[in-house]
Amino acid sequence: MKSTHSIGAISVAATLLMAGAAQAEKLTLYCSAQEDWCQLMARSFEEATGIDVDMTRKSSGETFAQIRAEASNPKGDVWWGGTGDPHLQAAEEGLTAEYISPMRGELHPWAISQAESAGNRTIGIYSGALGYGYNTDLMAANDLPEPSCWKDLLDPIYKGHVQMANPNSSGTAYTTLATIVQLFGEDEGFDFMKGLHANINQYTKSGSAPIKAAARGENTIGIVFMHDAVKQAVAGFPIKVVAPCEGTGYEIGSMSIVEGARNMDEAKAFYDWALSAEAQALALEVDAFQVMSNMAAPSSDLAPDMSALTLIDYDFAKYGSSDERKRLLQKWDEEVSTLPQ
Repeated sequence: MKSTHSIGAISVAATLLMAGAAQAEKLTLYCSAQEDWCQLMARSFEEATGIDVDMTRKSSGETFAQIRAEASNPKGDVWWGGTGDPHLQAAEEGLTAEYISPMRGELHPWAISQAESAGNRTIGIYSGALGYGYNTDLMAANDLPEPSCWKDLLDPIYKGHVQMANPNSSGTAYTTLATIVQLFGEDEGFDFMKGLHANINQYTKSGSAPIKAAARGENTIGIVFMHDAVKQAVAGFPIKVVAPCEGTGYEIGSMSIVEGARNMDEAKAFYDWALSAEAQALALEVDAFQVMSNMAAPSSDLAPDMSALTLIDYDFAKYGSSDERKRLLQKWDEEVSTLPQ
């Protein structure tokens, strides 16, 4: 049976649909989660409301850049998924719209806190801890020791065996950069990133690409959110998931309505529906192992237990701000990416 919460969310969506039907019955969705989850969310919303969805999937950094480029003539309506930092920056720059959903009473406090820190221009939809995973077969074949800490990855023995995304395009990688700076301090943190750079075989565009490459046997160690590594392990690939011994950062995946959205009623309908327990339960159908923001949404026993991890007190307000994000990315570009490998 559908929960009363979920029925309520769909009723809200239907009401908003009728209100906006005279203008449009479509939605342009920018999605920064995994491709199969994006597709499922789009098609399920269509089924629930009758609204046609045009979905585009890009990493959170790419989507943020697109929304900024389109600011004078917005083409997207809702941005769903991806790390919270670029959502916070978009809110700060006025690129996203203020909206208070009637579904907020069903959400975990951390999701509401994300909204309040952004003037209600975004909201938390899931949470996940950062870490890495590695291919156990390749580890054995290359006679490599199994790492358990962040600093283990600096060992020259792993040269050419580590992969992460580029923090300019990937929210995952920017979270990695911000985590390391908060964990070790800025000077030591950038020394870490320089040492890590010497072992990197490729900076990918997408945050989940490094662990997918490890699953295919094309890479040994991938720095990713732990739930992305779990997904590959559950799919049967020889991937071991690591929560680094020093502690780690985490994301609050977020959702925002684009300021000046052409289909504002439909955007609000999707926003409310996406916060329902029923919509968030769809994550389990595509092996997305994040912790969802609706308190009634089910979670998998295979999902990383956030309460058992050593998490830093991640400063979302600071590291999601426009100035700090630009400063860190520029420093990484100038001091890390230019180094020889």
